[in-house]
This record gives sequence, structure tokens and C-alpha cells, in this order.
Amino acid sequence: MKQQMITKLLTGMVGLGIALGAATAYASPEKDRQEMVKYYTEKYPNIKLEDYVYGALAFEPDAKAQYDAIMEFPPFDSMVEAGRKLWETPFKNGKTYASCMPNGGKMIAGNYPMFNEAKGKVVTLIDALNDCRVANGEEAYKVGDTKTMGYLTAYMRTLSDGMLMNIKAEGPKAMAAYNDGKKSFYQRKGQLNFACASCHVQNGGVKLRSELISPAVGHAVHWPVFRGGDNLVLLQQRYVGCYRSVRAISPDQGSTMMNNLEYFHSALSNGLPMKASVFRK
Repeated sequence: MKQQMITKLLTGMVGLGIALGAATAYASPEKDRQEMVKYYTEKYPNIKLEDYVYGALAFEPDAKAQYDAIMEFPPFDSMVEAGRKLWETPFKNGKTYASCMPNGGKMIAGNYPMFNEAKGKVVTLIDALNDCRVANGEEAYKVGDTKTMGYLTAYMRTLSDGMLMNIKAEGPKAMAAYNDGKKSFYQRKGQLNFACASCHVQNGGVKLRSELISPAVGHAVHWPVFRGGDNLVLLQQRYVGCYRSVRAISPDQGSTMMNNLEYFHSALSNGLPMKASVFRK
């Protein structure tokens, strides 16, 4: 059965999702977003665009109802609270993270990742937090450390809950980074010869064994997530898991390739509201 599903997915590699990526290699982020939204709204006309923020739950009313019940009393509140304490604890010099951020860190997370012209590269929200730490004489946190950077990011994104995603790619250098991320998204990789788009574009909303595959639109609005209740997973950690699933060697979290992938991937959710912090299976 598993092999049959893999064969089905491989057959779909030449479908619309991969073709879309190849045909619009130099399209603007807004053009890419519009084409992706058009693809999904035509494929699933009964799913409202705003419901894509719930990922695969948008396709399963019973699962969505369970999610709503869990979110009334989230089992991960203590971890978000730990992130709040990290956010509010002053550095040795007396300053806090809020002093580094526009608007004290409120309603800004939807702008990340962003291209930093001075640095000549994409800066993620995690990078911005670590830059703040270093600027205030503290050591940077490890990018994938869930109990420091994970909790901190989970809390900070709650300060932007409901903000519309607003990823921008303006200028030749930013577009080069964006297109590099787009290439990674559509490029086949690993022994299974899958791309990110194999699952999350043409097979979004399709069941793989017992699980529905989530669509790429709406993906980036809710990370990090608490999977299974209290297992915090950062977005680039999920990328690593995807690489492993297709039996490919993953780039390092925080690398240029991973940051550019997050840049492109996040732009597909522009205009959708952020959902933080949330439960996922």
C-alpha cells in the first residue's frame, strides 16, 4: 500500500504543481501567490481561502472540531508562558528583546522572513532575535533549540496573532534569494525523488495512508506548532523532517538554503492571518 501511494505521488510529479514552478521561475511573489491560490480554489471550490490557515484541518470537519476543543484549553500554555518569561527577562545590560524590535515586537512577525539589504541575505524571525541578543552582549541561541529559541519564538508570534502575512521581495538581490527558495521548493530530491511541491501543491488535500497532506497556502502562518500536544516544532525543523522522509540529506537549519526556502514558502501565505500558538497532530 505504501509503495502504491509513493508511485501515485511520483506519477503526479509532472502535474500542475511542478509545471507551475517551472513555468513561473521568474514571476513576482504576488504572481506566484495568485497562481497558487487559483489552483487550490479551483481544485477545492468548497474550501474558503481563509480556512487554509488551518492546514489539513480545513478538509476534515471532525478533526477541525477536535482542534477547536483542544484550543479552548491548550496543553502547551506553560511553554508559551516560558517563552514570555524569556522575552521579558532583561539582558545583562538591562535592555529587553522589545527594545530591538519595531513597535516593541508587536504585530511585526508577519513581515519575516525579510531580505536585509545591509547584510545581503534573508533574515528570519529567529535571526532577528539572535541579532538582538548579540547586539546586547548575549550569546546567540542555537537555531533549533526548542527550549530557548523555540519557546521564545512561540511567544513572540503571539504578539502578532491575527496579523496578515506580509512577506516582501523587492530588488534584484531579494528576488534572487526568493527564486533560490522557489527552486528548492520545486526541486526533486532524495531517493524518493520528491519535491516540497510534490506533497504540498498537487497532493495537498490528498490522503497519504491515514493522514491528509496539508496545502502550501496557509502553511507558514502558524509555526512553530505544538504537535501531539506539547512537542514544539519549528518550521525549519519540519523542513529537516521532510528531507528525511524523502531520504535526502538536509541543509542545516539557519543556512542560506533553508532561509531562502522559508522566504519563498512564507510568501505563499501573504494576506492570510497569523495563528499563534497552535496545536497540530
